[in-house]
Amino acid sequence: MLFLIWTGVLIAVIYIYLRRAHSRFTPYDVKQLPTLPFIGNVLPLILRKMHFVEDLSRYYDSFPKERFIGKYEFTNPVIIVRDLELIKKITIKDFEYFLDHRAFTDETVEPIFARNLFSLRGDEWKDMRSTLSPAFTSSKIRVMVPFMEEVGNQMMATLKKQIKANGGQPVEVDCRDLTRRYANDVIATCAFGLKVDSHADGDTKFFEMGRNAAEFKMRQMIMFFAYSAFPTFVKWMKMTLFSKETTSFFRSLVIDTMRNREAHNILRPDMIHLLMEAKKGHLSHDENSKERDAGFATVEESAVGKKHINRTWSDNDLIAQAVLFFIAGFETVSSAMSFAIRELALHKDIQDRLAKDIREDFNKNNGKIDYTSIQNLPYLDNVISEVLRLWTPGFQLDRICTKPYNLGKPNKNAQKDYILQKGDQLIIPVWCIHRNPEYFPDPEKFDPERFADDKKDLIKPMTYMPFGLGPRNCIGSRFALLELKMLIYQIFLHMEVLPSERTVLETVFSKNTFNLNLEGGFLLNFNIRESTV
Repeated sequence: MLFLIWTGVLIAVIYIYLRRAHSRFTPYDVKQLPTLPFIGNVLPLILRKMHFVEDLSRYYDSFPKERFIGKYEFTNPVIIVRDLELIKKITIKDFEYFLDHRAFTDETVEPIFARNLFSLRGDEWKDMRSTLSPAFTSSKIRVMVPFMEEVGNQMMATLKKQIKANGGQPVEVDCRDLTRRYANDVIATCAFGLKVDSHADGDTKFFEMGRNAAEFKMRQMIMFFAYSAFPTFVKWMKMTLFSKETTSFFRSLVIDTMRNREAHNILRPDMIHLLMEAKKGHLSHDENSKERDAGFATVEESAVGKKHINRTWSDNDLIAQAVLFFIAGFETVSSAMSFAIRELALHKDIQDRLAKDIREDFNKNNGKIDYTSIQNLPYLDNVISEVLRLWTPGFQLDRICTKPYNLGKPNKNAQKDYILQKGDQLIIPVWCIHRNPEYFPDPEKFDPERFADDKKDLIKPMTYMPFGLGPRNCIGSRFALLELKMLIYQIFLHMEVLPSERTVLETVFSKNTFNLNLEGGFLLNFNIRESTV
């Protein structure tokens, strides 16, 4: 009898706790979808019934009149912001209240990830941003064009060899694999100073380690929720995002490369060199630079990133940044590339117009590809801008509240203001805003003309943010845009890409990864363009 009484008491306590844990929004009339005890709203993601963008759209589309809405990741309350003016306040005007991203691991357990620019918080983030910012200006990025061009030439040589072996007939290519290998080789040369040809050489050690680090499959998805909901438990269990093998590989690679360069006085204008210069405090912004941006989607550096700082960084800090460059440049960029090639294959008129512009530019410049040439192709920029609207890899922005903040009322009928507390989480649903017909008519249509010179100024502020907003935007937007443009330029200079018999036309996202990937892949036919140079 005593056992039954205490069991009943325990059940009652748990029930009351869970009920209170999931009632944070109710007194403020913050709308939410039904929750499950303890699980909150994450069951569809845990069971892989939905991709993250589909889950995000559920909330956004269910409450079209709300300024913000709520959801629960287990027992953690999370606010999803819909109102554009509120988004502007959070990311720009009141940025100091929302300095930080959510954490995924602890630096005592996994410094390689916890010490990177994405994960750092507060003043440490500000100082690292200021340290690294000069490395991502146009003047630094433009010298990497020859490295990217060489990688593109390797890719084209492999594709042409395959077509030749097929008797000159089109070959079916898995574009996700193609773009991953391209992105891998670009990062290898532009970040680590390595010459890698994963198109010809297959699954090299560098490619395997990079894929393991960047794919963010089920293990990383579990960590994503676990650290957010139970950080003490995750830290106690010493759970990590990456395997020991992956961590050891990148640590050795960065340290050995730096030591070799210092010992032999090697100078190569890549990211390792820039990190070494940043550690010495030798990098600074060129205030007089008037170079044009890398495209419409480019984000500007804020005053936060232009401050002069005097801080010593450890080797672990530099390794963490190098690994972050790899992760950001491998999976997210290759995802955008895959969707870009697919859209151009499905819209031959757009492909042909773009290919004509590229050939004319190539001939006008006597076969020379440089940074200025790439930026002088407005239609190429229109295409890339539209790809990043429709298929943005950064489909949501997250922020952590650093001190109490009044969000105001969630809707016009609410009686109380909702006050965020320190540590509360926010999500800005980029994917949903990019596909809102109020901001982009016929949003599911691939239409580069949205970004034509006479139309792009009509795009409403705060509705286009493929690289984020405010001081905590993506530091590598110029690099990513250049890489995207270089790939598209070189492929469609030489190749015609069309759907194959196995091309997936219906958009069904793979539920096995946090990243954007299609069930059935990106299979397309490649053939040498008849009017190639």
